[in-house]
Amino acid sequence: MLRETSLSPSDFIYPLFVTEGKGVRKEISSMPGCFQESLDKAVENARETVSLGVPSVILFGIPEHKDEKGSGAYDENGIIQRAVKELKSAIPELYVITDVCLCEYTDHGHCGVIRNGDVANDETVDLLVKEALSHARAGADMVAPSDMMDGRVGAIRDALDEEGFSNVPVMSYSAKYASAFYGPFREAAESTPQFGDRRSYQMDPPNRREALREAALDIEEGADIIMVKPALAYLDIIADLRSAFDVPVAAYNVSGEYSLIKAAGQLGWVDEKRVMMESLISIKRAGADLILTYFAKDAARLLNG
Repeated sequence: MLRETSLSPSDFIYPLFVTEGKGVRKEISSMPGCFQESLDKAVENARETVSLGVPSVILFGIPEHKDEKGSGAYDENGIIQRAVKELKSAIPELYVITDVCLCEYTDHGHCGVIRNGDVANDETVDLLVKEALSHARAGADMVAPSDMMDGRVGAIRDALDEEGFSNVPVMSYSAKYASAFYGPFREAAESTPQFGDRRSYQMDPPNRREALREAALDIEEGADIIMVKPALAYLDIIADLRSAFDVPVAAYNVSGEYSLIKAAGQLGWVDEKRVMMESLISIKRAGADLILTYFAKDAARLLNG
C-alpha cells in the first residue's frame, strides 16, 4: 500500500538487432539472451515481446555492406526500412521506434562522415535527416537520433513536418555520455570505431550541468522525449532532467549494465533476478518514464507473475 514506485511491462522498450538473411538467430557472446536476428526471427521475437505486455521495440540494423558515408542507413530498401514494414505488417499493435545514427553503417564505426580525422557535424546532420525520413516513410512510429550531432533534432523535426510526418515523435538521446558501458553493444551492432573514440561528440562523464543544456536545446528544437544514456551510472542526470523539464524522460539501461548483471548471475555471485529488478526500479525511481532495456522480456515475465 505504501510502495512509492512501481514497474510495469509497459514501461519498457526492447532493443532488437536486425540482420540480413533468413532463419538467423545468432546469440551475442557478450550479451547472453540477446541475438542478431533476421527479419523472420525478429518478428517472432517482437510477437513474444508484445504478448508479455511490452508495447514497443527499438531497432538497430546490421547491414550487409558498410561504407564511409553509411549509405545503408538511408537506403529506402535497407535492413531497418524493411524491418519496420515487416514488423508493422505482422504486428500492427507493436510500437516501432528506430535508432537514427550512422555508426552501424559506416566502415569506420563512427557516427558520421569523417573529415580531417573527426566527424563533420553539418554534413552528418544532412544524412541523419535522410535516414529519419526513410524510417518514417517505411512506417516507423517514432525516430530516435542517437548520434549527438549539434542541431540534428531541429533538422529532423523540420524535415518530418515538411514531408507530412508531423505525428512521428522524436525521442532524442539528449545526454549520451562517452561511456565504457557500451562495449557489448559494439559487438552486437558491429560498430566498434576503427580509430580514435567518440569523445568529441558524446558527453564527458564528469559533466552534470551540461546535460541540462543539451536537453534544453533538444526540447527547443522539437524533441518530444529526452533520453539519458547510460542509466545506472547516471541516475543523478535522470533525476535532474525529470526535475527540470516537463517532457517524458527515457533512460537506456545499456549493454554493459546488462552484461555485468548477467555475468555475475551466471557465476552465482548475485541473485540475477533480484539485481535486475532492483536496477530497473532505481531507474524508474530516479524519474525515467520509459526504460530501454535488454531485460525487458525477463522483467516482464516476473512482473506478470
